[in-house]
Amino acid sequence: MYINACSMYTSILHDDDSFASERDCAGSDEVTTFVYNSNHSLTIQAQRDRLPIRNYRDQILYCLENYQTLVLVGETGSGKSTQVPQIPQRHPKSKSKEKKKMIGPSSYISKTLLSLLILIFGWYIYMDVNLYLRIQNYQIDRSFHMNSTILDETTINHASTNTIGSIPSMIPSSTTETNAYESVSWISCDINPLCHVTVKALLLDHTNHYLFAPMATIFDNIFKCSKSTWITPNMISFFHVFVAILAAKLIASDSLGYRRVGVVLFQFRTFLDDLDGHVARQKKHIRGERSEIGTSGYYIDGLCDGLGCIALMIGIFIQLKNNPPRRGYTQLQAILPIADAKHPDSGVVYKVKVTTKKVARKVLCFSGQLLLSSTAWNRYIAIYQDLLERNDLQPLQYIKQMFVFKSNWFLSVAWLWRIVNVHSMLHCILLSIFCDKLWEFLRIIQYSGFIVLLVIICVTEMHVLDVQNFIFESLTGNDTSL
Repeated sequence: MYINACSMYTSILHDDDSFASERDCAGSDEVTTFVYNSNHSLTIQAQRDRLPIRNYRDQILYCLENYQTLVLVGETGSGKSTQVPQIPQRHPKSKSKEKKKMIGPSSYISKTLLSLLILIFGWYIYMDVNLYLRIQNYQIDRSFHMNSTILDETTINHASTNTIGSIPSMIPSSTTETNAYESVSWISCDINPLCHVTVKALLLDHTNHYLFAPMATIFDNIFKCSKSTWITPNMISFFHVFVAILAAKLIASDSLGYRRVGVVLFQFRTFLDDLDGHVARQKKHIRGERSEIGTSGYYIDGLCDGLGCIALMIGIFIQLKNNPPRRGYTQLQAILPIADAKHPDSGVVYKVKVTTKKVARKVLCFSGQLLLSSTAWNRYIAIYQDLLERNDLQPLQYIKQMFVFKSNWFLSVAWLWRIVNVHSMLHCILLSIFCDKLWEFLRIIQYSGFIVLLVIICVTEMHVLDVQNFIFESLTGNDTSL
């Protein structure tokens, strides 16, 4: 846009002789170019990146975190007024004492979250204690998975007293208890997670077992999903894949608020995962948690869960790539030299940002842990279901099953898998995202997660071999290894 500045001012201010005499005007043939914004066609973020202040963001952050006063000098239009106030908001990593006391950027949200976590963990401990007492003191109902007649109680008692010999002294008195837990429970067994005790229920994480599973039952009782002819478990499985993708997109955002919404949305996906399993079992008239291994629904559900986890990991990688954690600051050579303590003669070294390669390494390590945990967890569910919940048994083997099921050794192994199964790991990383501590969590678990998983896998393998030998290879009653 070209404007003849001299003629314009002359026509407007022709009666102001003093102004006309003082202004420095070129000839009438010369023109001046006025450009409001040459980058107006770009996005806001792209325009910010082109401002000169962008190149000095790390120096400004360093000075704000380490000094009380900062004097900033720059030319007009460099971004001092518009961009500098936003830099601390986009990188809430202050070293102040108040920030260190907070779980996240908002103290109110952090205190509320901390209180909620304390209540939830207290609830989990309370339910674990009650689950242990329920297993030890009440009968384990085996009718949830048997298509044929269950072993007669009289036959079992007769076998335990006459056939086994030395085995009865090993078996807790509660093994032959006929008291049903349903008769003493004041909560309906439809929503009480302690009623139908199964192998999968014992290996399931606390959040799914004690929160989402009862919520799925209540939801189904209200909306009758399992009785609908057009709602299928596979439809719910495919739907929660799209929910996971939307949650991952929000988690990839630069805004902590959007990331927190993404965390809540991904937990809703987990609830839908519980719901599709509940609907599938209701349609097949199966009580309690159980994996129908080998069915098409089992593989479709696993595929959808895998796609949801992949979407989450991609969202996490994008978020960390666009907002890399700062181990130090780039372009500080002119003002902030840092001596290398290990090599004082090496000159000056400078701290830098975490590279994309390191971000990818940590995300891939955690993804590998998810894959290892999921594979091992599903494998042991299948093995223990075959060992402890099969019905083609002799009376002696049935009693041995009950002994193993109630043993502290098995319950300890099951509790360990509650802590490290793939669902628990997802809950942990979602909590770290919500608290804005994602990078710290990935750093801690990068290698330690593999060590913990491998140790628990080794312990479980030894227990599986011991159980197989105890139940199916020794029928004399002399094997007391458990």
